[in-house]
Amino acid sequence: MRHAKAADALMQEMHGLSETAEVTLAGLAGGRPIGSNDGHKPTGVTGMLSDEATSNKPMLNRLDVLANEALTRWELPAGAHARLINLSENATYLVGAPCGFRSILRVHREGYHSRNAIACELEWLRALKSDGGVLTPDVIAGRDGELIQTCAVSGLAGERHTVMFAFIEGSEPDPDHDLARSFEELGEIAARTHLHSQTWPKPEGFERLVWDVDAVFGSTPTWGNWRDGPNVDGSLRPVLEKAEEVIRHRLHAFGKDPDRYGLIHADMRLANLLIDNGVTRLIDFDDCGFSWFLYDFAATISFIEDHPQVPRLKEAWVRGYRKVRALSAEEEAELDTFIMLRRMALLAWIGSHAEVPYARELSPHFAQGTAKLAQTYLSRFS
Repeated sequence: MRHAKAADALMQEMHGLSETAEVTLAGLAGGRPIGSNDGHKPTGVTGMLSDEATSNKPMLNRLDVLANEALTRWELPAGAHARLINLSENATYLVGAPCGFRSILRVHREGYHSRNAIACELEWLRALKSDGGVLTPDVIAGRDGELIQTCAVSGLAGERHTVMFAFIEGSEPDPDHDLARSFEELGEIAARTHLHSQTWPKPEGFERLVWDVDAVFGSTPTWGNWRDGPNVDGSLRPVLEKAEEVIRHRLHAFGKDPDRYGLIHADMRLANLLIDNGVTRLIDFDDCGFSWFLYDFAATISFIEDHPQVPRLKEAWVRGYRKVRALSAEEEAELDTFIMLRRMALLAWIGSHAEVPYARELSPHFAQGTAKLAQTYLSRFS
């Protein structure tokens, strides 16, 4: 990570902030936009699936075919066409028609979420909007009334689940403005989602990812083993091993009581907020799952955990959170443990996504930066 950048430039790069609503809506896929180039971000398709390299134009062409064939599953205006705007864990398309109609089509990565898991995500999305006080995107049902349409096309392995969202006008928080104000709002939104999570009666068979110690450090970690991260060598491993040991110990002691652990968004970055005329909507629930509520803060500073602004942003997030939901001094003191847990998960992610341009961009110094964070963390907690 390049520490010499100004904070606003860092936030713009790390969270994929853009000036257009079309590219902003790529946040539904949790990735970075296609074709954006502000002097920091690589140009071109970014954020690829592990089995679909960026150079695989035939695969992209087949995805385009699938997306446009899938449009027949919905009642859409004449001439509707899907255009790829983001490729990350999922492929996200802007759907447009000559009459001015717009929507967002999400084509899910094969094998990442089951159909039931996607349905559970959409059910929580609906419930948050209806009774949780959090504005979320509307989901457009297909001709058959189903929210999820499963499609296949020759030349593309397996079936793909697709979901269509209503187009949302708006833009992400401006990185040139005071980021503390945006983080305070993030804290308020996080607290509302956590209050809802605690009381919402989940449907039978509710299924989502789990983001706990085993998901990061277990035998089958979701994003891979941090030891396989780039440049994790013998000089860095001891401090990272010790950090893992302390994280495991502290989170075991912290516990998973229902006032601390439950269903969370798990990717509540600035890039996943859309603001229009003072109204803020939360998007991209693709990673939502079960974890500690405080993990949501760690996700807000993904990839910039070592930036000097982080303490101030943490204070702002906590201040906003406490406007809505209680947060004890003990819980606040443990935020650094969740930051370290997330950082080591991201180190694993970079190692398991070597074909992603952004991962390659971060890979030279990310392990070293993680080790420095671990040293600071251990100076407080070991």
